[in-house]
Amino acid sequence: MRLEKLIARSRILELQSTDMRGALAEMLAVCAQRFEDLKTEPLLRGLMAREATMTTYLGHGVSLPHVRARLGRRYILAIGRSKDGVLNDGSEEERSKLVLMLLADEKSRDYLQVLAAIARLVKDPELVASLISAETGEQLYERLMAGLGGMQVRRLPKKQNRMNRLMMREAERVAKGADCDAILVMGDTFVGGIDASMWTAKIKSILVTSTGSDGNSVFDSFAEVVQVRSFSPQRLAQVRSAILVSLTRGIVTFTDRLCCIGGVQGSNQFDTVGVVEVEREFQTLLTGQNDLLPDDVKPEVFERVIAVASELGIEGREGKPVGCLFVVGGTSQVEKFIKPLVLNPFYGYKDEDRNILNPFMDETVKEFSTIDGAFVIRGDGTVVSAGSLIQATDREHLLPSGLGSRHAAAAAISLATQCIAVVVSASTGQVTLFRRGVMLPLTEKKVVHDS
Repeated sequence: MRLEKLIARSRILELQSTDMRGALAEMLAVCAQRFEDLKTEPLLRGLMAREATMTTYLGHGVSLPHVRARLGRRYILAIGRSKDGVLNDGSEEERSKLVLMLLADEKSRDYLQVLAAIARLVKDPELVASLISAETGEQLYERLMAGLGGMQVRRLPKKQNRMNRLMMREAERVAKGADCDAILVMGDTFVGGIDASMWTAKIKSILVTSTGSDGNSVFDSFAEVVQVRSFSPQRLAQVRSAILVSLTRGIVTFTDRLCCIGGVQGSNQFDTVGVVEVEREFQTLLTGQNDLLPDDVKPEVFERVIAVASELGIEGREGKPVGCLFVVGGTSQVEKFIKPLVLNPFYGYKDEDRNILNPFMDETVKEFSTIDGAFVIRGDGTVVSAGSLIQATDREHLLPSGLGSRHAAAAAISLATQCIAVVVSASTGQVTLFRRGVMLPLTEKKVVHDS
């Protein structure tokens, strides 16, 4: 679903209400002008019931209220802006200056993906600030559409442009000389994302970005766009994560050879060109097989787990290091090897509300990462449990020294069942993936400097 198709000038309004119920009623009234069969009262009750269950405040002055109902159309999106701010749960500290209301038909299968895409878009504080400060609704619309395309790119000095053009020419020359299947372009090298018009290579090119594109035409210069939500600062880890996501989506294959071009994140300067053979990079993990993901695991679920794990590895929780374990897929088998250490905090909730693809689950998962035990996640993203003790054993693999019980449990459960396990090390923040008992570090260990 391309988000620009959901955004209409007629459904962007200036809010008069300062409470959430009043703001949502205003937005529903605007939607009803276009869709006459829209039943606003049941929708308002559904929206407020969700607000009562879990806050839809995303931060940076943005709320994303949402509900599923019988609409007769897939989605309706309305956007309200408030100068004074809309109260969230009565909290004066969390007033929403921007309210995005998403209505979804109960049969819409990509509901969580659309919700997540909208959440990603408005988590950019610079974009949000520009939307809030827009002088008119028309200007807000234009800035929002520009943000969808990642077009907020700073002009570079001539010297940097010359250097970047040189690096791009050399990358294309290396790719052709090494018989590469594609060029992997690390777009986060540039503040605000790469200006796609500057990329003119004729060989197949894949853009890697933390913001994504949602299909906007600004990325027409690239055959594919891969979103990797959270990066390690290390170059190898960035490339490895990008290739891993590309593999799960079928964008590249294990037999491909890739030319990679990138630079320091936010430096606006390409400074590195390299060649990676995918099979050689991942051969220890594959152990003679080419199914990286279990059959029941959706690629987007795997990507979200890696993103959350990477953020925990880099940021920790409330400034403190956090170690945790995610077991994804093969749940019917996995449940034979676990027992609860604590009461399951996810028991009793709707699958949709406890799905890791739901953007409002991020903070919940991070909060429960501080308890001992593993997260067990179905292949469709539903979190089955947290605080689960793994009772599988692995006598086939000897782990490197320095790895503890979480890594041993991850190796064992990935060998005993058709699952994939992801571990965040409490001591180093390193994120490691396990498949069939074999480990693959996805990020580098943190370097601790003596004070």
